[in-house]
Amino acid sequence: MKIVFAGTPEFAVPTLEMLLESPHDVCAVYTQPDRPAGRGWKLKPSPVKEVAQSRGVSVYQPVTLKDPEEQERLRSFKADLMVVVAYGLILPQPILEIPRLGCVNVHASLLPRWRGAAPIQRAILAGDETTGITIMKVEPRLDAGPMLHKKICRIAPLETAGELHDRLARLGAEALAEVLPAIEAGTVRLEVQDETQVTYAAKLEKHEARLDWNMPAVELERRVRAFNPWPVAETSYRGQTLRIWRAESLDEPASAEPGTLLERDRTLDVATGQGVLRLLEVQLPGGKRMSAQAFLNAHPVKLERLG
Repeated sequence: MKIVFAGTPEFAVPTLEMLLESPHDVCAVYTQPDRPAGRGWKLKPSPVKEVAQSRGVSVYQPVTLKDPEEQERLRSFKADLMVVVAYGLILPQPILEIPRLGCVNVHASLLPRWRGAAPIQRAILAGDETTGITIMKVEPRLDAGPMLHKKICRIAPLETAGELHDRLARLGAEALAEVLPAIEAGTVRLEVQDETQVTYAAKLEKHEARLDWNMPAVELERRVRAFNPWPVAETSYRGQTLRIWRAESLDEPASAEPGTLLERDRTLDVATGQGVLRLLEVQLPGGKRMSAQAFLNAHPVKLERLG
């Protein structure tokens, strides 16, 4: 098949690489325009663009696909299929009608659960034990198209959003590879999503990272995991912002007011609304990420409050 690929972040890279290694012809790659990044605020290409250029594939970066000229250019490729992975632009109906076999999307959840922008983080926040990949047909409504294929994976204890992201990125490539032959043969079976089971994964906001120590330790642990690597859970410590990269909940009663650092040998434990949260990796402003033990060596803990 002739395939147009549309994707932008690191999550999309394994699927693009799989297609480039396959017998199919990736005739064009669409990705978001370069964005300013880093201290110098220089324009930085997306991970998808870097891979495509390294393999000699033509890259297109329109600001919108509603422009008739952009639609005509896409039509000129005479593509059989368009594959979309975290592209970041809405595909208008005329675009969806251009490829002979339509457009399919690789989505990081088991639809209809967690439609939207942050399915990986919201699954961890909700305490889901499993997640996975759904390959679906793209429709104008957000992540609402009929499903072609699913692959399930368990969420490991203490697994962060970053770690789960990397596993699901690889799983997405595997899932698409499995269903491509049926798409090409026209034998794929479509399953309509159950609208009564829909949940939405809202975009993460930075203010969500501030921990409320009145919450149970189990929920605080999920927040630490879900917000790693962004926006990173945080609290205040002696007038500074303390970022918490890793933590685990302890099934024991809290013996002090929520937010109190407990005086214990070699562990950084915090009383919560229900249970104790053990901080495993933290970071102070201007410093490096460090283990709790390294933190305690430099900052002996007294019975004091966080937050």
